[in-house]
Amino acid sequence: MKFSIAASPQSLFTAPALRLCGRWFATLALAATATAALAEFPDRPLHLIVPFAPGGAVDGIARLTAVEFGRTLGQTVVIDNRPGSGGTIGIMAANNAAPDGYTLLLGNIALAAAPALYPKSGINPKQFEPLGLIGRSAYVLAVKNDFPARTVAELVALAKANPGKYNYASAGAGSAIHLAAELFKNKTAIDVVHVPYKGAGPAMNALLAGEVEMMFGSLSEMKAQIAGKRLRPLAVTAGRRVQALPDLPTFAEAGVRDFEVAGWYGLYAPAKVSPETLRKLQAAAQTALQSPAMRQRLAVYDMEPASGLSKEAGEMLDAEVKRWTEVVRQATISVE
Repeated sequence: MKFSIAASPQSLFTAPALRLCGRWFATLALAATATAALAEFPDRPLHLIVPFAPGGAVDGIARLTAVEFGRTLGQTVVIDNRPGSGGTIGIMAANNAAPDGYTLLLGNIALAAAPALYPKSGINPKQFEPLGLIGRSAYVLAVKNDFPARTVAELVALAKANPGKYNYASAGAGSAIHLAAELFKNKTAIDVVHVPYKGAGPAMNALLAGEVEMMFGSLSEMKAQIAGKRLRPLAVTAGRRVQALPDLPTFAEAGVRDFEVAGWYGLYAPAKVSPETLRKLQAAAQTALQSPAMRQRLAVYDMEPASGLSKEAGEMLDAEVKRWTEVVRQATISVE
């Protein structure tokens, strides 16, 4: 005789059934946790690596950007200065950080020139995703007050008569103002000696102290020193005269053709950041950089605001890589 027994409600609570239910609920919990974590980004402070020392224009612009960007994201953005080796120490630190969106890089000419200047570093601008272009600014060539040359033409003549005698300061090998000076040397066929410092601030102090004879510096950094007559400006790297120093000639007016250099700054993230996080960072960057408050702050640094779009930041980096790779090659700049 055969018996058929219907499953009772109690049979649903056997050990195998409970284990199966436990795994199911655990899977749902993990999925919910992952979704919540993504939706809540950022849920802690971010770090913006600035590959130069505190005190210079790069650092100042980074701090202004961090305030507005952090306000848009709803989190603090902490400035992390990593100076040295023309910006490569900071660039590599950003590239080696976890690609979770919490570590970003303030990029400029140093990022564009690093592959040509430091081929052994392994730095590749394609290791970074653009978030937004902040803005552009001109550089000024200035000399110490007791330097005999009062014009670019006089400086060139003096340097040609005394090759290797005079020094110029920079924010480090591969920095924007180093490359501007090397391009100037190439255009004028002069021999002046490079003295690198760990940032534009220390370089400026060296010029003020008379340790070097000249340097290129950002308009915002030079302006106060020029107004106080502690430095003498010779020319501006913009294509036209700048409002802050209307009497200062451009390099074209001073007799040096095809010499225009703009200091530019952008926000970048490690390339392996998730698409969702990248989109959120790019949207926040655009909102922050297009805000009236940000544009007003940039004006303090005599900087022309950019669109804030990630596309513009990417195009700027690509164009600058091409340009400075060629400058490094033509000038045979060697950096150890």
